[in-house]
Amino acid sequence: MPEFQKNYTVRRVEHFEANIVRLSLDASDIAAVARPGQFVMVACGTGQDPLLRRPFSIHSRYPDGGIQLLLRVVGRGTAMLAETAVGQQISLVGPLGKGFGIPPDGEVCLVGGGIGCAPLFFLAQWLVEQGVFPLVLLGAGSAGEHAALVPGLRDLGCAVHVSTDDGSLGHHGFVTDLLPALSGKVQKVYACGPVPMMAAVARFCGDRIACEVSLETHMACGLGACLGCAIPIPGRTDAYRHVCKHGPVFQATEVVWP
Repeated sequence: MPEFQKNYTVRRVEHFEANIVRLSLDASDIAAVARPGQFVMVACGTGQDPLLRRPFSIHSRYPDGGIQLLLRVVGRGTAMLAETAVGQQISLVGPLGKGFGIPPDGEVCLVGGGIGCAPLFFLAQWLVEQGVFPLVLLGAGSAGEHAALVPGLRDLGCAVHVSTDDGSLGHHGFVTDLLPALSGKVQKVYACGPVPMMAAVARFCGDRIACEVSLETHMACGLGACLGCAIPIPGRTDAYRHVCKHGPVFQATEVVWP
């Protein structure tokens, strides 16, 4: 699969509650070849400060040629990206990594938590294009954190159920509390978000339900050169995989869960 490294023009900047920002970029070449679950490495500034790029999953692909990135402002790099103006250019490298696998015959479910939900929208777009309308379970801290994702998913025709930690929308509690209702109904689960959440999803699916997870780790290059995103292989003490090269999507059984 081709990878591109170039500057792309920002088409739109949307600000949501909880310091969540969505950037729309004129990146038709990346959009043409990207698969759900893949990511790009983003330069946060125009110079060498910050020096390292930041990894962001591809949040969406829109028909007229471009991609969207969804981020939460948590530090200096993301704060710089959030201040980007329409018409400015951002340097991207991508698409990178291994994306989600094809769906089985039967019902599928997407489970996400927090800003880790970002790649689920692109996955939902891809599934709907194939005639698969997934059930979506989303968790967040508060109602405002759902504003960037839930309306678009429902516009796609997906059934969406939400939870919030503070009880301001949907189920009051963790998104994993909604999992028992899936038993016997779905053939595959796709999950992304906090590691404890994905670990709970993996335990729920066990050997009964196929489960793919998208991991998030710190990485410096995104290409497998820096070796900074190594994760252990189950049952091995001397071997590792790298999230950027072998993932970020893995079978849940391929991950050593806490």
